[in-house]
Amino acid sequence: MSIILTEKAAARARSYLANNAKAQGLRLGVRNTGCSGYMYTVGLADAINPDDQTFESQGVKIVVSAKNLPYLDGMEVDYAKQGLNEGFRFHNP
Repeated sequence: MSIILTEKAAARARSYLANNAKAQGLRLGVRNTGCSGYMYTVGLADAINPDDQTFESQGVKIVVSAKNLPYLDGMEVDYAKQGLNEGFRFHNP
């Protein structure tokens, strides 16, 4: 099982983590979005719960709940800026 951050995504994650002393890692997940399916989520993990799985990529700790892991296993996460839009991009094999 793995989740990979590109260098750009890792740099952005390190920046987020450096600005929040409580954060223990970057939390990735999925949530329901009405009838259209699922949406990927990114946030800071203030705590690591007993059912969480942790990974490390490019020096960043990634935290994923066990229920979200099947949706994220093997994922590559990038960070991109396009015009006024910027954010994490998920590449799911």
